Amino acid sequence: MSKQGLGKPPINLLKGWPNASLLPVAQIKTASASALSNADVSIPGLLYGPDPGYQPLRESIATWLSRFYERHLKAPIYAERICITGGASQNLACILQVFSDPMYTRYVWMVSPTYFRVCPIFEDNAFAGRLRSVPEDDEGIDVEFLRQRLHEEEQAIAAELDAGARDRTLKGSQDWRKAYRHIIYAVPTFSNPSSRTMTLQRRQQLVHVAREYDALIITDDVYDQLQWSAKQRIGDDPSPSLQHALLPRLVDIDRWFQGGAERHGADGFGNVVSNGSFSKIAAPGVRCGWAEGSELLIWGLSKSGSSASGGAPSQMTSTFMTQMLDSGELEKHIYTTLQPAYARRYHDMMSAINRYLLPLDVSLPQSNRDVVGGYFLWLSLPQPLTAEAVAQRAKTEENLIIGQGSLFAVYGDERKKDLERQIRVCFSWEAEGNLGEGIQRLASVIRRMLREPNSPFDMAGS
Repeated sequence: MSKQGLGKPPINLLKGWPNASLLPVAQIKTASASALSNADVSIPGLLYGPDPGYQPLRESIATWLSRFYERHLKAPIYAERICITGGASQNLACILQVFSDPMYTRYVWMVSPTYFRVCPIFEDNAFAGRLRSVPEDDEGIDVEFLRQRLHEEEQAIAAELDAGARDRTLKGSQDWRKAYRHIIYAVPTFSNPSSRTMTLQRRQQLVHVAREYDALIITDDVYDQLQWSAKQRIGDDPSPSLQHALLPRLVDIDRWFQGGAERHGADGFGNVVSNGSFSKIAAPGVRCGWAEGSELLIWGLSKSGSSASGGAPSQMTSTFMTQMLDSGELEKHIYTTLQPAYARRYHDMMSAINRYLLPLDVSLPQSNRDVVGGYFLWLSLPQPLTAEAVAQRAKTEENLIIGQGSLFAVYGDERKKDLERQIRVCFSWEAEGNLGEGIQRLASVIRRMLREPNSPFDMAGS
């Protein structure tokens, strides 16, 4: 680290964790005490659970999600569409165990930039070398690009079969298992890392494409409740809480769109599974989440060997989360603590970006949204700067850690170079007072680099 950075306290805008001050410690303590003091709850909670998970939590999640997404539902969500998981990451592995096959399933198509920690999960399930990126624009995933690539792949499969090849699978054949030809992975709302939200039209188009090409869309719907107005409030008056979803999830669209998952000629599994988690709205350490999909898909997912052998994931924690939902404490925490706190943090960071970075030709996607959310902001640097160089100098010169775009590339992706001028910054982890300071430090690095010899800014005399 340079002498310039040595005297400055560290600021970490890479870490995508909730700040410790936002953890609902008292509420979880109360919920756990209530569950453990009632033998009708604690004994089932401490024993092996049913394959789909703790039934009271399945019912409570269905009721809660029905309230939150009610503007986009033709009928309430019911418990048979829900199974309990050990969190979104653990459940992604279970989904692949049941609904993909190393020989039959051809590729995993991932929105780029992507949440980089899912790549090893796909590789663990024999998809190393078969991860493919799909670009996104200000409406979300480029569906036409995906459609063209899927069409090309279908032509290749047809040619192989014409030449005498046979479709083969490695996994057994059970009535609750299905191998999809393709897997599609996305974070449709307040995406990690790009912060983009996929439009309704793109969501509908994506479901249509998945049905056309026998693909299962796996969505991480983990930021949906963390939303607030993009317009900053004046003074101490907080923005009103947003207690209904901005858009339907892809799993909602798959349920109803053009006849739904049980339309004539369909097999009933559907083409979307929604990954939900309490990590972002309660605490990461609870390691508890849920999946939603068609009844048939959820039944199959609950039969995953690792889940069935263990007697349902997160059985004890499920009793705590049931208490928090049924008491209303979880929703209260979301609407009176998390939404206002993250809104302040977002606006603090955006104010600094507007003041210090935009004049340096740094830009952001979807800058005209009415509703924003999640944990992250995605920045594009001016040429000729690269994110790798800026991140390195930010660390050595300013004691600042940021996420360079290449971290969020799909493994093995030839378009990794498209991310070389992108940066992710996080406003959820650092102390609120450090967010603006972190952006100022980043601006100082960028300004110095632009003024160095051979920079176009330097030559323009700025």
